[in-house]
This record gives sequence, structure tokens and C-alpha cells, in this order.
Amino acid sequence: MIITILCVDKNWGIGKRNGLLFTLPKDMKFFRETTLNHVVAMGENTLLSFPNSKPLKNRTHIVLSQDESHNYEGVENVHDFDEFLKRIAEHAQNEDVYIIGGASVYRQTLPFVDQVLLTKVDAVGGAELFFPNLDEDNYFEVVKESDWEDDNGFKIKFLTYKNKHPQKIRI
Repeated sequence: MIITILCVDKNWGIGKRNGLLFTLPKDMKFFRETTLNHVVAMGENTLLSFPNSKPLKNRTHIVLSQDESHNYEGVENVHDFDEFLKRIAEHAQNEDVYIIGGASVYRQTLPFVDQVLLTKVDAVGGAELFFPNLDEDNYFEVVKESDWEDDNGFKIKFLTYKNKHPQKIRI
């Protein structure tokens, strides 16, 4: 399966200054436990936002960079979006692949994902970048939703959206 995983604020904001909007330990634990020992696919800026710009432990990384001179250690470097999609599809034949950002990668891969694992925060985070509002998208439906809970002073809930008509990636 191809799965997008992310956190949004009330306005579907996802980030500012190449960083997260909130510090949410429960959300980070969910992300860590969900993606552990799986494939994560991302744009270059997402990799650079990690501590010391290093890949996350115990995951396979596919990183898209438009600059062919940018190649990072310990990841599958890809420099073309079609090749990025092909790598995702190849891995997804045998295991789950998680799309983890950034905004451009989220937007471009959304038609191909099977599910979106979304953490909603009942607050406005002053975002500069936004995710499409899936509640207004006829292709997506909520299939699982938690109750609101506290996380570091914020109310959050976890939702699973299913893509009713995912496009297939040609390998």
C-alpha cells in the first residue's frame, strides 16, 4: 500500500520554515511506530529537516531531489518525479510505503495513495504550506477516526482517509 502520513492544523496547514507547526509527542510516537521498518518517501527538504539532515533509523528512504548533484548517504537518491513514483510503486509491491513530505511531494503523490493517515490539531499553527482539504475531496472518505485527546497542550485526533479511486503508477 502507498500511504501518506502527516499532521495538519485547523486550516490544513502543514509547515513553516521547513519545520513542523507543533511539538506533539503522541503524534511523533504514532509516526515513529507506524513508519518503523518500512519505506519512507520524501522530498529533499524533508530529509534536510531531520536531525543532522540524516535518514531516520530503521527505515528505507527514497529521496527526490531536482538537483542531480545532490546525493545523500544511506538513501535511494532519485532526481526525476516519474522515477520517484516508479521506486515507490516497486517497493509497494512487497511492503507499505509512507509518503512523509514535503508539501509538493504530498500534493503530487496524493492521486496515487491508497490511504492518508492524518493527525488533526484543533489549533492554528501559522502555516506557510498547506495540504488539500480531504473533507472537501470526493475521492477521499474517513474510514477511521479517534476521539480528541490532549497532546502537549493541544487537542488532536487521528483519522484514516481512504482514496476511493487511487491511480495506478506504471512501472
